[in-house]
Amino acid sequence: MAKVKISKKSTRIDMTAMCDVAFLLLSFFIMTATAKQPEPKPVDAPASTVLEKLPEEGVATITVGDKEVFFTIPGADVRKKTLERISAQYKVAFTEDEYKTFSTMEGFGVPLNQLKGLLKLNAEERNKEGVQKGIPYDSINNELTNWVKFAREAEKEVLDEKIANGEKDVVYKDLDIAIKGDAKEDYTTIKRIIDILQEQKKNRFFLVTGLRDKNF
Repeated sequence: MAKVKISKKSTRIDMTAMCDVAFLLLSFFIMTATAKQPEPKPVDAPASTVLEKLPEEGVATITVGDKEVFFTIPGADVRKKTLERISAQYKVAFTEDEYKTFSTMEGFGVPLNQLKGLLKLNAEERNKEGVQKGIPYDSINNELTNWVKFAREAEKEVLDEKIANGEKDVVYKDLDIAIKGDAKEDYTTIKRIIDILQEQKKNRFFLVTGLRDKNF
């Protein structure tokens, strides 16, 4: 009796469709990702063994280095509304393009009379060393107080709008503030920043530190 030959089937798997899906996903993540902007004032934060992390959203950061102060406002909507309040307070008009540019800037550090010039620069030029000299915060010219005050008001307005629009999982809270000071910064400068916050009844804030080995 003749043997029946069983035809052999190829075990090769066509990966074309899977590669197409992988490249589509990669393209999507690249196009929707937001690049982290460089800090206008890099500082070396003091070391600490505390492992508590900052909240991922809704935290404004006051960076202090070489007695210069920089302010980072979270969220494009909050930045725009903060600048609108600054504009009304100091009677300085900004164009729509300037509002748009400011809404994309995570951090800045210039007196208000230099802000328009800063907004004309591209991101690389803005963050060159020496371009930004810090926000005034002394008793004679204390612009930092209003930036913090109006950022808190803008955060509240944005949250109120989200709640009014019925967005779920929106929890109302005051804008969190973090102070990120250089390890070599003079204590009196940091104390001045803390005083500014406490004058606004902002007695709870974060101090940003670097991680240090417990056995160090």
